[in-house]
Amino acid sequence: MVNIIRFIKHLFLPDWRLHLHFKKQQLQQITTAIAESEKVHAGQIRFAVEASLPLRDLLAGRSARERALDVFSQLRIWDTEHNNGVLIYFLLSDNDFEIIVDRGLTAKFDPRVWQAIADSMETHCKSDDYVGAVLVGILTVTQLQARYFSRSGASTNELADEPVILDGH
Repeated sequence: MVNIIRFIKHLFLPDWRLHLHFKKQQLQQITTAIAESEKVHAGQIRFAVEASLPLRDLLAGRSARERALDVFSQLRIWDTEHNNGVLIYFLLSDNDFEIIVDRGLTAKFDPRVWQAIADSMETHCKSDDYVGAVLVGILTVTQLQARYFSRSGASTNELADEPVILDGH
Protein backbone atom coordinates (compact mmCIF):
# COMPACT_ATOMS: atom_id res chain seq x y z
CA MET A 1 0.00 0.00 0.00
CA VAL A 2 1.26 3.46 -0.89
CA ASN A 3 1.87 5.85 2.01
CA ILE A 4 -0.12 8.92 0.90
CA ILE A 5 2.03 11.47 2.76
CA ARG A 6 5.22 9.99 1.32
CA PHE A 7 3.59 9.89 -2.12
CA ILE A 8 2.71 13.59 -1.99
CA LYS A 9 6.18 14.56 -0.69
CA HIS A 10 7.84 12.71 -3.56
CA LEU A 11 5.41 13.79 -6.21
CA PHE A 12 5.62 17.50 -5.41
CA LEU A 13 9.28 17.89 -4.41
CA PRO A 14 10.86 19.48 -7.47
CA ASP A 15 14.33 18.41 -8.55
CA TRP A 16 15.56 22.03 -8.41
CA ARG A 17 15.34 21.82 -4.59
CA LEU A 18 18.46 19.67 -4.72
CA HIS A 19 20.37 22.70 -5.92
CA LEU A 20 19.36 24.64 -2.82
CA HIS A 21 21.19 22.09 -0.66
CA PHE A 22 23.90 21.04 -3.12
CA LYS A 23 25.20 24.11 -4.92
CA LYS A 24 27.95 23.91 -7.52
CA GLN A 25 30.69 24.85 -5.03
CA GLN A 26 29.45 22.27 -2.52
CA LEU A 27 29.35 19.56 -5.19
CA GLN A 28 32.97 20.43 -5.94
CA GLN A 29 33.77 20.05 -2.23
CA ILE A 30 32.31 16.54 -2.34
CA THR A 31 34.27 15.72 -5.51
CA THR A 32 37.49 16.88 -3.84
CA ALA A 33 36.74 14.89 -0.68
CA ILE A 34 36.24 11.72 -2.73
CA ALA A 35 39.43 12.32 -4.74
CA GLU A 36 41.43 12.94 -1.53
CA SER A 37 39.88 9.87 0.06
CA GLU A 38 40.96 7.65 -2.80
CA LYS A 39 44.57 8.76 -2.35
CA VAL A 40 44.50 6.97 1.02
CA HIS A 41 43.01 3.64 -0.07
CA ALA A 42 42.50 1.50 -3.14
CA GLY A 43 38.70 1.60 -2.85
CA GLN A 44 36.21 3.59 -4.86
CA ILE A 45 33.48 5.91 -3.54
CA ARG A 46 30.54 7.42 -5.41
CA PHE A 47 27.91 9.82 -4.11
CA ALA A 48 24.48 9.99 -5.73
CA VAL A 49 21.56 12.16 -4.74
CA GLU A 50 18.02 12.61 -5.96
CA ALA A 51 15.13 14.76 -4.85
CA SER A 52 12.48 12.05 -5.04
CA LEU A 53 11.86 8.57 -6.33
CA PRO A 54 10.84 8.01 -9.92
CA LEU A 55 7.05 7.62 -10.15
CA ARG A 56 7.23 3.90 -11.01
CA ASP A 57 9.29 3.24 -7.85
CA LEU A 58 7.03 5.40 -5.74
CA LEU A 59 3.90 3.59 -6.94
CA ALA A 60 5.57 0.26 -6.26
CA GLY A 61 6.28 1.39 -2.67
CA ARG A 62 10.02 0.95 -3.10
CA SER A 63 12.32 2.06 -0.31
CA ALA A 64 15.35 4.31 -0.56
CA ARG A 65 17.49 1.21 -0.01
CA GLU A 66 15.94 -0.57 -2.97
CA ARG A 67 16.50 2.49 -5.14
CA ALA A 68 20.11 2.75 -3.91
CA LEU A 69 20.71 -0.86 -4.96
CA ASP A 70 19.48 0.01 -8.47
CA VAL A 71 21.73 3.08 -8.59
CA PHE A 72 24.70 0.98 -7.39
CA SER A 73 24.15 -1.29 -10.37
CA GLN A 74 23.43 1.50 -12.89
CA LEU A 75 26.64 3.30 -11.94
CA ARG A 76 28.55 0.00 -12.16
CA ILE A 77 30.05 0.47 -8.71
CA TRP A 78 30.38 -3.31 -8.48
CA ASP A 79 32.79 -3.21 -11.42
CA THR A 80 36.05 -2.50 -9.55
CA GLU A 81 39.19 -4.58 -9.42
CA HIS A 82 39.01 -5.35 -5.69
CA ASN A 83 35.20 -5.37 -5.41
CA ASN A 84 35.41 -2.55 -2.89
CA GLY A 85 33.20 0.13 -4.37
CA VAL A 86 30.92 2.15 -2.07
CA LEU A 87 27.82 4.11 -2.97
CA ILE A 88 26.65 6.84 -0.63
CA TYR A 89 23.09 7.54 -1.75
CA PHE A 90 20.82 10.32 -0.48
CA LEU A 91 17.09 10.60 -1.10
CA LEU A 92 16.17 14.17 -0.18
CA SER A 93 12.40 13.73 0.10
CA ASP A 94 12.86 11.01 2.75
CA ASN A 95 16.03 12.52 4.29
CA ASP A 96 17.40 9.01 3.93
CA PHE A 97 21.04 8.06 3.42
CA GLU A 98 21.85 4.56 2.24
CA ILE A 99 25.30 3.06 1.92
CA ILE A 100 25.69 0.18 -0.49
CA VAL A 101 29.02 -1.66 -0.53
CA ASP A 102 30.45 -4.26 -2.85
CA ARG A 103 31.21 -7.82 -1.78
CA GLY A 104 34.85 -7.10 -0.97
CA LEU A 105 33.64 -4.90 1.89
CA THR A 106 30.66 -6.96 2.96
CA ALA A 107 33.11 -9.74 3.74
CA LYS A 108 35.09 -7.44 6.06
CA PHE A 109 32.42 -5.47 7.94
CA ASP A 110 29.14 -6.20 9.65
CA PRO A 111 26.23 -4.49 7.83
CA ARG A 112 25.45 -2.58 11.04
CA VAL A 113 28.68 -0.61 10.52
CA TRP A 114 27.34 0.84 7.28
CA GLN A 115 23.93 1.49 8.82
CA ALA A 116 25.56 3.36 11.70
CA ILE A 117 27.37 5.61 9.23
CA ALA A 118 24.11 6.32 7.37
CA ASP A 119 22.35 7.05 10.67
CA SER A 120 25.11 9.48 11.63
CA MET A 121 24.74 11.23 8.29
CA GLU A 122 20.98 11.51 8.76
CA THR A 123 21.57 13.21 12.12
CA HIS A 124 23.40 16.01 10.29
CA CYS A 125 20.36 16.49 8.06
CA LYS A 126 18.24 17.44 11.06
CA SER A 127 20.18 20.71 11.14
CA ASP A 128 20.07 21.03 7.31
CA ASP A 129 23.77 20.22 7.05
CA TYR A 130 23.46 18.01 3.98
CA VAL A 131 26.93 18.60 2.60
CA GLY A 132 28.46 18.16 6.05
CA ALA A 133 26.62 14.85 6.30
CA VAL A 134 28.10 13.66 3.01
CA LEU A 135 31.61 14.77 4.02
CA VAL A 136 31.33 12.92 7.35
CA GLY A 137 30.20 9.82 5.47
CA ILE A 138 33.12 10.05 3.04
CA LEU A 139 35.59 10.48 5.90
CA THR A 140 34.23 7.48 7.79
CA VAL A 141 34.16 5.28 4.69
CA THR A 142 37.74 6.38 3.98
CA GLN A 143 38.86 5.17 7.40
CA LEU A 144 37.19 1.80 6.90
CA GLN A 145 38.51 1.36 3.36
CA ALA A 146 42.05 2.19 4.51
CA ARG A 147 41.90 -0.61 7.07
CA TYR A 148 41.74 -3.35 4.45
CA PHE A 149 42.49 -1.70 1.14
CA SER A 150 45.38 0.63 1.83
CA ARG A 151 46.92 2.13 -1.25
CA SER A 152 50.23 0.64 -2.27
CA GLY A 153 51.80 2.51 -5.15
CA ALA A 154 49.95 4.05 -8.03
CA SER A 155 46.50 2.84 -8.93
CA THR A 156 43.89 4.00 -11.36
CA ASN A 157 40.75 5.87 -10.45
CA GLU A 158 38.20 3.32 -11.59
CA LEU A 159 35.07 5.40 -10.98
CA ALA A 160 34.39 9.09 -11.43
CA ASP A 161 34.63 11.21 -8.28
CA GLU A 162 31.91 13.72 -9.21
CA PRO A 163 28.55 13.45 -7.47
CA VAL A 164 25.68 12.07 -9.53
CA ILE A 165 22.46 14.07 -9.42
CA LEU A 166 19.61 11.82 -10.48
CA ASP A 167 16.46 13.21 -12.03
CA GLY A 168 13.69 11.24 -10.38
CA HIS A 169 10.85 12.51 -12.52
